[in-house]
Amino acid sequence: MAPPPLFFLRDVKLTFGATPLLTSASLAVGAGDRIALVGRNGSGKSTFLKIAAGEIEADGGEIFRQPGVTVRYLPQEPDLSTYETTLAYVEAGLGPGDDAYRASYLLECLGLTGNETPNSLSGGEARRAALARVLAPEPDILLLDEPTNHLDLPAIEWLEGELKSLKSAIVLISHDRRFLQNLSRTTVWLERGVTRTLDRGFAHFEAWRDEVFEEEERDQQKLQKRIEQEEHWMRYGVTARRKRNVRRVDLLASLRAEKKAHRGPAGTVKLTASEADASSKLVIEAKNISKSFGERTIVDGFSIRIARGDRLGIVGANGAGKTTLLRMLTGDLAPDSGFVRLGKTLDMQVLDQRRDSLDPNWTLAEALTDGKGDTVTVAGQNKHVIGYMKDFLFSPEQKGTPLSALSGGERGRVMLARALAKTSNLLVLDEPTNDLDLETLDLLEEMLADYTGTVILVSHDRDFLDRVATSIVMSEGEGRWLEYAGGYSDMLAQRGTGVEARCQEERTRQERTPAANSAASPSPADTPVAAKTRTKLSFKDKHALETLPAKIAALEEKIESLKGRMADPAFYARDPAGFELIAGNLAAAEASLSESEEEWLRLEMLREELEK
Repeated sequence: MAPPPLFFLRDVKLTFGATPLLTSASLAVGAGDRIALVGRNGSGKSTFLKIAAGEIEADGGEIFRQPGVTVRYLPQEPDLSTYETTLAYVEAGLGPGDDAYRASYLLECLGLTGNETPNSLSGGEARRAALARVLAPEPDILLLDEPTNHLDLPAIEWLEGELKSLKSAIVLISHDRRFLQNLSRTTVWLERGVTRTLDRGFAHFEAWRDEVFEEEERDQQKLQKRIEQEEHWMRYGVTARRKRNVRRVDLLASLRAEKKAHRGPAGTVKLTASEADASSKLVIEAKNISKSFGERTIVDGFSIRIARGDRLGIVGANGAGKTTLLRMLTGDLAPDSGFVRLGKTLDMQVLDQRRDSLDPNWTLAEALTDGKGDTVTVAGQNKHVIGYMKDFLFSPEQKGTPLSALSGGERGRVMLARALAKTSNLLVLDEPTNDLDLETLDLLEEMLADYTGTVILVSHDRDFLDRVATSIVMSEGEGRWLEYAGGYSDMLAQRGTGVEARCQEERTRQERTPAANSAASPSPADTPVAAKTRTKLSFKDKHALETLPAKIAALEEKIESLKGRMADPAFYARDPAGFELIAGNLAAAEASLSESEEEWLRLEMLREELEK
């Protein structure tokens, strides 16, 4: 028999104004549980967690916590205003008997000294202090709302290890897929005010969610069919036997009410990039570029060639100089030495993480149209601004809303909408995944996969980098940057380690042997693109290996169809020009088939060699 939960919420209800946000939301937390709480932006996840933490009172439902159970809650916007320093703030969260040393240790691991004053902190630093405060007491239950926001890669990977080592039960909201996959063992899905529970981790959630939607769609089709049958009977059925007629009229009314009450899945963002004419084959060439600020070297002798169609990811700790390197590569910042050459016919669009291009006084419609009328040109077609707003999950009523009143996620969608509406053959994305929900991230990945231009992105999202990037430029410290073939996981396999948190760097450095040091930090002269140490297929090669069989089958079908048309003995006499056109198409298809088969064979042999 399973032990009783430490804490549970059952059939929780909450209404804001006339709109019900939660109608039947439940959550049970047992000792040591690892629960991912997932749902679309605006579905009520953060509100539900605030109810669990006692920050908000629900309109109805049952809430129970076992006596003596300790709970700590990480809010998205912590308040440190009443404390003199970050250390005082963290220590105030400790209980009797808690280890006071953990406060200093956690602050150091998260990049803070403990001497910072609240009025000098950025939003990210305040969240790091709040994270240290909830982790320090090692409570029975941790309620974490977007704990990876504003954290860089080393801090995210350190936090994963720290949470895995705790005995605390954890309820976690995050848009970071890899973080959820690595930590969760149960998934609670909040959709349309109701929770559903999957007794497996987040890695299995998306397939299960799609099955639920498919089953709902089948049920709605059956319901519609029953309604049509009852409406047919109402029009043409026998009108005697009054009591039975009344019953069937009531049945039809109840069926219609059931259909009306059903709310389908939440809307999805529709992402389409407006592409310009193709750029030259060489998009960017940098040769021995360097940049220093004062005595600190940010980039030291870095060289790279970026070709049309490449997807380059840039990673490193906060402060390593990722944005500086990005600005140098795109010509926005001149290097101290070396040179950067941009390709011809380059049409670049930049998505800036600081969102500096957004005037807070603009209305939503003005931001999307640049204040020029009511239409947006997307992929060469004019679209009314209201329709374009709907594509990004904005309601028509928000047309006149000032940007200053939008949430961080909404402003992120505005930046995406603006960048994708403008023609480009080079997209520069600086932290594009900030504040985006998982479904929007999926669609952004699909859009980038279909985008024929070049992409350069800075991101802390490991899963996003794995799905999008064809190579990774990694900060090796002291201004050194190296390029690795493949996505983030490929870089880890080649390099042997990711970016480490501050409190781990010294320990790792001491533990490494000289041989390990040389393996972990390859010399630029030996491995300019670290492909010699590849242990698995790159993202690009893996994608090609998966899609080539379908392409080969389609080409074979096309060739058979063309041969069938040319087999008509009267075809040439009837239409010589058409015959020549078909013959040319056949030759091109056969050549493409031969190339595709050779490429598939090459990749398959490479895969077998790497697996051995």
